[in-house]
Amino acid sequence: MSRTGYGLFGLLIAAVLASAVAVVYSKYLSRKHFAALQELHAEQERIAIEWGRLQLEESTLATHSEVEKRARDGLKMHLPAVSEVVVIRR
Repeated sequence: MSRTGYGLFGLLIAAVLASAVAVVYSKYLSRKHFAALQELHAEQERIAIEWGRLQLEESTLATHSEVEKRARDGLKMHLPAVSEVVVIRR
């Protein structure tokens, strides 16, 4: 082989090695991003479950009996007696 043949061969070897390193690095990044994606999917599922739980809790707290119970216990409200009712007419 001539001197230029060795130089070209060396250049091709360097290109193949650089390509191999690039493939390995690309695979590493791919796995890293896939792991992050899996974590985000798990978080999305946890948030969806929490959202459903909160909607159920909201519907429970918004029932008439629950509102009345909180008004009686927390705010000390009661149904007015007939003597407490005042009718205002124009």
